[in-house]
Amino acid sequence: MLYGMHPVIECLKAGRRRVLEILAVRQEHSGRIDAVLTRAVSAGIPVRRISRDEFARLAPGKVHQGICARVDSYPFVDLSEMLAAAGPQPLLLLLDQIVDVQNFGSLVRTALCAGAKGVIITRKRSAQPSPAVSKASAGALEHMPLVRATNMAGTIKQLKAAGFWIAGLAGPASRSIFNVDLTGPFALVVGGEQKGIRPLVRRHCDLLVGIPQQGPLDSLNASTAGAVALFEAVRQRRVAQAR
Repeated sequence: MLYGMHPVIECLKAGRRRVLEILAVRQEHSGRIDAVLTRAVSAGIPVRRISRDEFARLAPGKVHQGICARVDSYPFVDLSEMLAAAGPQPLLLLLDQIVDVQNFGSLVRTALCAGAKGVIITRKRSAQPSPAVSKASAGALEHMPLVRATNMAGTIKQLKAAGFWIAGLAGPASRSIFNVDLTGPFALVVGGEQKGIRPLVRRHCDLLVGIPQQGPLDSLNASTAGAVALFEAVRQRRVAQAR
């Protein structure tokens, strides 16, 4: 059950999973909700108005904005599918056991805005693509190809064989993210909130990079650090294209 305006709208736009039904609060009328319902009807998707009480039972405690959608499960892709559709000089994001829903959603949103061609997560001890993540990503999750890796180190090996350069984002790293070439086929690894990138995954990275910081704190939030690194890759690629 996707809830909230952005997840429902982006799900309809992306067309990656089947929408079984759109539900809207009976007493709620707005231009945005009416536009979503009109789009759903034109696509042959059933639309139903329900009471606020029934809505509260379907999405308890959620910021639903008066609309939600019954949908199929999130459509994971295989790594081979992701690479086949990635095009030249692709940018990928690897999340090594990110467990916080807000961080996961924010990183997916940033990756989509940065032009990343896919996100790879771990099968275990990781947040999964739930309705809460779709909400946290402002619907970006609905557009983003996502691979669920059983073995992240093994997946990195496959990416290297496909020509990718792999950089792990780590706080006490010897090289600055701003002094490393991030053009070409490139994958950024962001580690979990508590322990960062696991030792085995670190060993399979081509290099570890950090973000130079000032002040008394010694680290950035995972989603903030990932955003800085992804858009540094974007900046470098635009500079390279302009030459």
